[in-house]
Amino acid sequence: MQSSTINLSRAAIDSKNELTESIRDYWNKRIHDLEIARHPVGTKKFFKELEDYRFDKLDYLPRVVDFTGYRGTKLLEVGCGVGLDLARFARGGANVTGIDLAAVSIDLARKNFAFQRVKGNLQVMDGEHLQFDDDSFDVVYAHGVLQYTADIEKMIGEIRRVLKPGGEAILMVYNRYSWLNFMSKLFGVKLE
Repeated sequence: MQSSTINLSRAAIDSKNELTESIRDYWNKRIHDLEIARHPVGTKKFFKELEDYRFDKLDYLPRVVDFTGYRGTKLLEVGCGVGLDLARFARGGANVTGIDLAAVSIDLARKNFAFQRVKGNLQVMDGEHLQFDDDSFDVVYAHGVLQYTADIEKMIGEIRRVLKPGGEAILMVYNRYSWLNFMSKLFGVKLE
């Protein structure tokens, strides 16, 4: 009986690893909101266009998250993509670290940071296996990321582990009954 339990555990681990690799592959082939971009990928105008679109589409976000309110704090963004939100935190004075499963996203985030003349530590990393010490960050931010992970509980556990006691976690997941989902169905625009 014990050997079948071990085999099931290995099968579950292999399945999660395959799912993680599928997610990584998906985001290495796609850039969030790329279909709205008119400017060449990786140019200053490209990043500006994506940022303008993001904060028009999510106009509530700066009212909910004070991007300038974290000056001097150590802030981690899990799933930073091309660094649109993270750059806002950096411009507001936070000491930022951004991780993403997709190397393409991190490469583009580095270009975005260079164009904006902000500093940050940007790394390819799996949010389920954060390579940081316990209690490393004052703030952990993950906007629209948890639904793309193979193991949500594992990622939340990692976020909690690296967050300092009394720190702040800012996490957002999309709701299937959201206005964004409704509008996508109404206008026939696909969501990822």
